[in-house]
Amino acid sequence: METFVNKHCKNNPEENRAQFKENLKQAVQDKKNGVTCDNCGERIWAIGSTVSHYACFSCLTGEADSSGDYEIDEVCLL
Repeated sequence: METFVNKHCKNNPEENRAQFKENLKQAVQDKKNGVTCDNCGERIWAIGSTVSHYACFSCLTGEADSSGDYEIDEVCLL
């Protein structure tokens, strides 16, 4: 999680680091709790839901295969 926060904040220096980290922690917890995409019912993509709105990988990106994209380790096997 810290690696992603560092990378995101480096690429987005205007981002409030503390708030971003809290939002990411909440998205991870929500995914663990089974929160699903309002659009299609799939589990949310925690990273994408932190930088956009709560949704799954496909609904946020328009792509079907998320295997080459980042996700927080602790929610990868959910």
